[in-house]
Amino acid sequence: MEEMYFTITGCNHYFGTEFLKEGMKLKLEKEPDNKFDSEAILVKLKGLGKIGYVANSPYTVKGESMSAGRLYDKIGDKAKARVVFLLRDGALCKVTDCGLEEKLAL
Repeated sequence: MEEMYFTITGCNHYFGTEFLKEGMKLKLEKEPDNKFDSEAILVKLKGLGKIGYVANSPYTVKGESMSAGRLYDKIGDKAKARVVFLLRDGALCKVTDCGLEEKLAL
C-alpha cells in the first residue's frame, strides 16, 4: 500500500482539537450521500464518533497531503488511519489500512 496522508478539517464543528494526540487511531467512512460534497470522507474516533472530515478544498488541505477527492478511490467504504502531526485547527494523518483487502477477497 502506498503511503497516503490527509488533513482533518471541520473539527471546530464537533469537539475541537484539544483532545487529539499523535498516534491516535481513527476510522474513515465514505459519505456518498453528503449534500455538500459527494466525495466526503467522515473521520471518527472510538468513543466520540464524528470528529471532522478529510479536507477537500485548497483552503483546508495542508501541504502535500491528499484531498478527499484524491483519496476517495484509493480506499474502501471504510478505512483506518492514525494521527501523525497536530495542527492548529486539525491534524495531519496517515492511512494505515485502506480497507480494500475485503473487497478484493470477495
